[in-house]
Amino acid sequence: MNPLCSRCNRVVYPTEKVNCLDKYWHKGCFSCEVCKMTLNMKNYKGFEKRPYCNAHYPKTTFTSVADTPENLRLKQQSKMQSQVLYKEEFEKNKGKGFSVVADTPELQRIKKTQDQISNIKYHEEFEKSRMGGEAPPHSPTTAAYQQQPAASQNYNYEPAPEPVRQAAAAPPPSAGKRYRAVYDYTAADEDEVSFLDGDMILDVQQIDEGWMYGRVERTGQQGMLPANYVEAI
Repeated sequence: MNPLCSRCNRVVYPTEKVNCLDKYWHKGCFSCEVCKMTLNMKNYKGFEKRPYCNAHYPKTTFTSVADTPENLRLKQQSKMQSQVLYKEEFEKNKGKGFSVVADTPELQRIKKTQDQISNIKYHEEFEKSRMGGEAPPHSPTTAAYQQQPAASQNYNYEPAPEPVRQAAAAPPPSAGKRYRAVYDYTAADEDEVSFLDGDMILDVQQIDEGWMYGRVERTGQQGMLPANYVEAI
């Protein structure tokens, strides 16, 4: 059974049938809804299942929506949900925003130098605090000595550091060990010693896992040195 034309409502035979926009049309009836210009499958534009030419194709316009209390409430709710999601994402990604950096030899050297400087500063602060435990140079207790005569002040103040220095210089149980340098090392601070590969390190004292104190046999200098640069004999 042949369908009916959507324009003239007459029977459409196969030789003149146009199937478009989910409807059937005569070739002559398939025209623009406004100017009635005959269209084909290449130049038509469909809107709400009706054919239009390019000039009379309906333009889409936006309608304004009033800010009703309900719309304002929905807008505020959406904003709050957005802030909640943002905070959740921020907490999840906190600390993960750093880009991955390749562990190159240069970065390893810089990291090792920073660790050594950090250890040196730590030991300096430790030694200062230990030396200042008996008679701190700038401690508030020195105000009491300032009220005394100069001779009495010198008598009470000067001998105090001597027992501390003697206690600090006393070798620990590990004193007397001999080590040999396996790498060259250049001192990075005043309290360190420099040495070359193969140098003998005498009177070695273990400070912690990373640092030692000893005397270079070739130069006679004493000071701190990294533990991973020497090996026990």
